[in-house]
Amino acid sequence: MTEPIRVPPEVTLPELTFRGVLLGALITVIFTASNVFLGLKVGLTFSSAIPAAVISMSVLRMFKDANILENNMVQTQASAAGTLSAIIFILPALVMMGHWQGFPFWQTLGICAAGGMLGVMFTIPLRHVMVVQSNLPYPEGVAAAEILRVGSAERAQDEPQDAAGASAKPAATGMGDIVAGGIAAAVVSFAANGLRVLGDSVSGWFALGGAVFRLPMGFSLALLGAGYLIGIVAGLAMLTGLVIAWGIAVPILTAMGDMPAGATLASYATGLWSSQVRFIGAGVIAVGAIWTLATLFVPMARGVKASFSALTKEGAARAGAAPRTERDLSAGWISAVTLVLVAILVFTFQVFLSGTPLSSGAIWKLVAYAVLFAFVFGFLVAAACGYMAGLVGSSTSPISGVGIVAIVLVSVLMLGVGGDLMALENGVQMAIALAIFSTSAVVAVASISNDNLQDLKTGWLVGATPWRQQVALLIGCVVGAAVISPVLELLYNAYGFADAMPREGMDPSQALSAPQATLMLAITRGIFTHQLNWTMILIGMAVGVGLIVVDEILKRTCKVARIPVLAVGIGIYLPPTVAAPIVAGALLAWLLEGALRRRAAAAGQPYESYAEAANRRGVLLASGLIVGESLVGVLMAAIIGAAGSEAPLAIVGEDFAGMASYLGLAVFVLVAVLFWRRVMRLA
Repeated sequence: MTEPIRVPPEVTLPELTFRGVLLGALITVIFTASNVFLGLKVGLTFSSAIPAAVISMSVLRMFKDANILENNMVQTQASAAGTLSAIIFILPALVMMGHWQGFPFWQTLGICAAGGMLGVMFTIPLRHVMVVQSNLPYPEGVAAAEILRVGSAERAQDEPQDAAGASAKPAATGMGDIVAGGIAAAVVSFAANGLRVLGDSVSGWFALGGAVFRLPMGFSLALLGAGYLIGIVAGLAMLTGLVIAWGIAVPILTAMGDMPAGATLASYATGLWSSQVRFIGAGVIAVGAIWTLATLFVPMARGVKASFSALTKEGAARAGAAPRTERDLSAGWISAVTLVLVAILVFTFQVFLSGTPLSSGAIWKLVAYAVLFAFVFGFLVAAACGYMAGLVGSSTSPISGVGIVAIVLVSVLMLGVGGDLMALENGVQMAIALAIFSTSAVVAVASISNDNLQDLKTGWLVGATPWRQQVALLIGCVVGAAVISPVLELLYNAYGFADAMPREGMDPSQALSAPQATLMLAITRGIFTHQLNWTMILIGMAVGVGLIVVDEILKRTCKVARIPVLAVGIGIYLPPTVAAPIVAGALLAWLLEGALRRRAAAAGQPYESYAEAANRRGVLLASGLIVGESLVGVLMAAIIGAAGSEAPLAIVGEDFAGMASYLGLAVFVLVAVLFWRRVMRLA
């Protein structure tokens, strides 16, 4: 049987199958590990919906009875890996502050799974308003649907198939492009981080008077791919952040101070950036997050109203009579599952506080406040994050910005209600830990809310059954949450985190920066100890307000928002050798688009139809670069942890570092050129 491009409501096909659940779980494990590594290294995660859709199609094509809806369920489940892993934006702070010595499995599983599944529950009543009735673009959801449609059409054209039921043209779905990008990134990453024959970055330092300037470049292919996916607008915004940090702020601060005796230009300037300039980035990010939530207040209020109306008897009756493609989980199931998840949160917070020398009444009071905050604030940000994902996509939705707002609010709450806790000998430290743990629940809710509506848009376009998708997402949350603790433990023991090494003698230059977790911890400590660097934060907030004004002017005059404030803040905050290759990837995407537009004009064809195949290849190649390098990062973590050495596979010494940097630059440029040629081959 060949199913149509959109399966009509009256047609029923197998969707949530046992083999699909197993395949989705396997992809979830792989992409969760990849995203945890990437997020700890650079503060970014990638959306796994598109590569999951491609992998699902390539595997399920071996079965004659596979269909587009089963493929959709696999990518729905696996997409949880691209979002629930955002929990690493906050959770590692507990290790950095010394409250945890590792990542307790059951506590990590409880906070991640319960928070993520609440995110699913909170967004179910928003589906009709934000997916069916709304004109939000949902870029990644639409892209995933298109890939599923193309794969379905190719399967129909390939029939009859061979004896195994496999397609005669598997590469046409794009699996070949993901594999090509993955192999290239994996080989380069292994040569750089394993064999150490390639460098991973290079920087030029120079001084004008007393002002120190830096010209940075990193050679990460995963970041090149991430930059390609975020596009030129966000890329230029990050470049603006780099200029503010290293072309304005650091030179001014170095010119105003005196370089200590024996210090180098690099150590002096980097120290000022780390202790001062990063807080400017924090201020910009905070203003951008607040502005985003403010602009979404009206649709968020509309979503809250729809949520409550769906729980009435009339709403339940309408749901029961709805066609297959309109049936969500019932109000009864939503209520029951939500109560169970709240109970899990209560138990998890109680275990977290169980070692505190407080009375049981005081502990239960803190548990009640923490769970209530996670539930209420999580419900509010669910609508905001779902709307933002529909507007700009899951990958660029400001989860870390939401986390910053949450950590500030919960810290203020703890200052107000945690008097008994803070009166203890180490009470301030415990209050900071509780604030971080509470924010982890909110981040889990926000991340899955960010993803759920995107998946439901894909399902709506291909004719899936919503309640089955929602069950698939719940399964994905549990599987992803079970993987996060072991992967975090592995990476921490192999590399360490910024300012937190598991043992003596480790190389701090190899530590995972975990930028958002470091920032959240600094903000929380500053609030509780009244030592927050408010001067730099206020400067950053002023810069953020100015950027918003410029952005709004450009939006009204150019019809395009050209300075996303959150992206500027990230450009200031991230290490420059991390931000630079992202900018390079965005520029590569922009230059490719220009070349494709010129070819389309010369051929007398519309750009959209002429460049469709080339653009899809670019997206899949970029996804492959991210997945390949991330998986090698996880593999190297396992090797380093087992060997107990920082560079067990290195075949060159430290004196080769200079040559390795030049070789790394050459390979980076070569891969970019090959990327260009492979994409342009389809034009």
